[in-house]
Amino acid sequence: MEAFVNQTSEESVLDMSRLNLDTLDLESLSAERRRETRRLDLSFNQMVALPGSLWLFSNLSFLDISSNGLAIISEEITRLSKLRTLIAKNNRLDVLSLPKDFGSLPIESLNFSGNRFEELPSQFLKLRRLRSLSVGGNRLRSIPTEIENLTSLEFLYLGGNLISTIPPELAKLPCLSYLVLCDNRIQSVPPQLSRLHSLRSLSLHNNLLTYLPREILSLVHLQELSLRGNPLVVRFIRDMTYDPPSLLELAGRSVKSRNLRYSPRDLPVHLVNYLDMASKCPNPKCAGVYFDSCVRHIKFVDFCGKYRLPLMHYLCSPECSSPCSSAAQSDADSEDENSVPADRLQRVLLG
Repeated sequence: MEAFVNQTSEESVLDMSRLNLDTLDLESLSAERRRETRRLDLSFNQMVALPGSLWLFSNLSFLDISSNGLAIISEEITRLSKLRTLIAKNNRLDVLSLPKDFGSLPIESLNFSGNRFEELPSQFLKLRRLRSLSVGGNRLRSIPTEIENLTSLEFLYLGGNLISTIPPELAKLPCLSYLVLCDNRIQSVPPQLSRLHSLRSLSLHNNLLTYLPREILSLVHLQELSLRGNPLVVRFIRDMTYDPPSLLELAGRSVKSRNLRYSPRDLPVHLVNYLDMASKCPNPKCAGVYFDSCVRHIKFVDFCGKYRLPLMHYLCSPECSSPCSSAAQSDADSEDENSVPADRLQRVLLG
């Protein structure tokens, strides 16, 4: 067994990759070597199980076990109390492959791309220190709402799966800067994603998108938006499907439009929360609000006569005119380019 050992002033690297190993006797290494090793690379071997003595590397912070034949990760890995990065790409792992207490590890970067996961393991969603999560090229069909628990997440890669919807809870990740959802089956983007104020890159190419929510223009830090390979519509489209508002919504609209004061002392908490969820109609000539019932209106925004982007508008009622013009437009018309700040539009369209 040959290994490459690289020592620096800060860490010790033990490289045992590409050695065609199917078993590994780590106990043959000296106790000092195991104690000093911070980074261990076991990738591109033929192991079907991790060595039971792995826990002896008490100071290990980086572990790469990619491109083996692993179908299970043993309980011993949970004893690596200093592990910060785990790379396990291109194995045979699924939701049953992880130990129960995997979520107790202090991991900050996790890469399980190229495996057989059909859902995100619950253990992943307990990694509160996680900053980078990659589970691309699996068989994921959905993103669990519990994704909101990963409040430290900055990078999320879920490309190359079978995901059809984006849960609004994804918008509750305050640090998320890079979101990759390409090569899935996504048909729409929830407007709540506009709350991702740290988002710099959004990859949605090769999905089933036909429009984007207008709110995406409020992502002021967005520098890259990838949309290629989507069936984005190529002409002005208007969708006036509309469900009449409930009595609750009508009452709520009256309270908000008349600026009536309310507090938990006056109303039950659930009604106060409901009223606080009101969305203002984007039409500058309309003072209305809406809650659950609104008119979905798809229209194109032109920029410099070159780029066209289908955006979704939400209006408070069918009688409400376009948020950018009081006059109805024909199918050949597009929204005036000055209706949206040019710098924001340019970031979206040129990204």
